Amino acid sequence: MEHVARWQDELNGKRPEEVLEWAVKTFGDNVAFATSLGLEDQVLVDMIARHALGMRVFTLDTGRLFPETYDLIERVRQRYGMVVHVHFPDAEAIEEMVDEHGINLFRRSRELRKLCCRVRKIEPLKRALRTLDAWVCGLRREQSVTRRDVDVVEWDDANNLVKINPLVDWSEDDVWEYVRSHSVPCNPLHDAGFPSIGCACCTRAVGPGEDARAGRWWWEAPEQKECGLHLKNGKLVRAKENPPD
Repeated sequence: MEHVARWQDELNGKRPEEVLEWAVKTFGDNVAFATSLGLEDQVLVDMIARHALGMRVFTLDTGRLFPETYDLIERVRQRYGMVVHVHFPDAEAIEEMVDEHGINLFRRSRELRKLCCRVRKIEPLKRALRTLDAWVCGLRREQSVTRRDVDVVEWDDANNLVKINPLVDWSEDDVWEYVRSHSVPCNPLHDAGFPSIGCACCTRAVGPGEDARAGRWWWEAPEQKECGLHLKNGKLVRAKENPPD
């Protein structure tokens, strides 16, 4: 933890490929990439494969993903010869939650939505991270008001390890330029107005001028639109009181 500030100074302004190479050099087999199969994460998958970094890649299957997302997991395997390790929620916990609150509990209150996210995403993630010293994510500051304070390297209090965000400074245009120039396989829903893709029941297409994450849990306030996977200093990342335009 005491090294994080020094690492931030060392890595600020570095290309994502350099950050990934640093991660493998620093943490070896004890770092892994958690992919949601979104556009940014597909860029990182391509970089990991292209530079033969050998980093473990895993994802979370909530049980309610889009069919296109499942298809993309197989396309990644075929394109890169890469295993995307899939972590599932505890079946008994899902059954108990649904029995008590119903299959679509997330629509009734923010508290129940957070419960659903915790059972389907946060607890499986904790199991996946249990043996690691660091994890890599595809977060960008530009994505939403909840991510404007993200750093290239952070201490993840919730999971007690280092979190690395190689694309933190990239714009959406940067992401698309990389995808097109390297023919990166991606979810076809991106071309249907889904810049951010989560569970099928909690994701819609966004309209012109809307925030990239406006389609996630669209019935909630923008500053609440995180599932709890990404914390900073032990708290959900929030917008500043007067965020920049």
